[in-house]
Amino acid sequence: MEANQSSEKPSSNVDTAIPDTIHEHYKPTDASISPSPSRSDKRRHGAPEVVATDNGEDSNPTQDNSNFLQQLKAKRGDWFTYIKTKDFLLVLLLGQILSLCITSTNTFSSLLAAAGTSIPAFQTFFNYVLLNIIYTSLTLYHYGFKRWTKLLLKDGWRYFILAFLDVEGNYFTVLAYRYTTILSAQLINFWAIVMVVLISLVFLKVRYHLTQYAGILICVGGMGLLLASDHITGTNGGHAPNQLKGDLFALLGATFYGISNVFEEFLVSKRPLYEVIGQLAFWGMLINGTQAGIFDRASFRSATWDSAVGGYLTGYTLILTLFYTLAPLLFRLASAAFFNISLLTANFWGVIIGIQVFHLHVHWMYPVAFVLILFGLLVYFMTESVVGEAKKPWLGENQEQGVSGIGTARRRVEARGGAVGEGTPGAGLV
Repeated sequence: MEANQSSEKPSSNVDTAIPDTIHEHYKPTDASISPSPSRSDKRRHGAPEVVATDNGEDSNPTQDNSNFLQQLKAKRGDWFTYIKTKDFLLVLLLGQILSLCITSTNTFSSLLAAAGTSIPAFQTFFNYVLLNIIYTSLTLYHYGFKRWTKLLLKDGWRYFILAFLDVEGNYFTVLAYRYTTILSAQLINFWAIVMVVLISLVFLKVRYHLTQYAGILICVGGMGLLLASDHITGTNGGHAPNQLKGDLFALLGATFYGISNVFEEFLVSKRPLYEVIGQLAFWGMLINGTQAGIFDRASFRSATWDSAVGGYLTGYTLILTLFYTLAPLLFRLASAAFFNISLLTANFWGVIIGIQVFHLHVHWMYPVAFVLILFGLLVYFMTESVVGEAKKPWLGENQEQGVSGIGTARRRVEARGGAVGEGTPGAGLV
């Protein structure tokens, strides 16, 4: 205020009632305001303009929402943008936890076989039962029995296909190891990565950046070192009872895996996690139970049953249930492609566990291969935007066609108060 007005009473001057801190954030933009206004003009202000505060942040939360939506729409190209975020560390850690889960289930399967219990279809049945108890119960709690029944009638066929692909992927991959060498089966499993990329390109309209292709190739190269070291030490070969038959089973299993991973990524981006996992478990339990009853009857009768086998089955079931719970989160935060290349470190973790359990020795190429795979995972995200692969191209510019759930880009928008559309009703929790 000017000096010639300082003698006036505060009650007659509205400007004096406004704290000084407000003036730090807003300034009048109406150029017609006189530097020496009359008393009546003092009540006229120009349109307020938002300016930066001392900490460099906008004082208008609406602007924050707009900025994040722009980040959501941002194109790739800036180097290391996503790698600098906490989300990158989360997906990297989540991928390695899943890799450890795979290694642990393989270890329990080896212990079961060593104990004289080889029931590949039946041992997975308990996993589907436990998942069904947890997630179908959650679905019934959220939907009610009537709505759950409508879900079965309307969308049950989709989840039946997903469950069939998942069950058969597991079955044929395990079956392949009976007829071909471990080296041959693991090499063919790379086909799952190829399937994921091809299906995502054609059906989901995903467009991978050059650095993502480079990251995949680097990860595959790291896995190649692991397989080479196993071949050199003679731990990945062996006699193949029927090489052609085993290789065809491995190829079929990898194909089922690739399709199921992409299909599940699509479903969890549009529906709640408890619905997808619950339906996968419900139909998987029926399909796997039927298959086990047909093909595992002889193995079941001749199997060894004691407390040790019971412990192995319990450990296998609990870890596989954790795997099926966390995998959809990685599909939301990243993609089916990143999921598959993350699992390539399973061989390394398998040797680390094998040192203690089976008294194996680590070849010098193993740590080199592990670092190479991790470097490939970093390269994969090198030019991703701040939201990474959480933004799905089939859900719209603002992800308005997707579910608002844990790990989704849409949840991040709405957490900032943004409105992006109706989405999936009642899906806000997961």
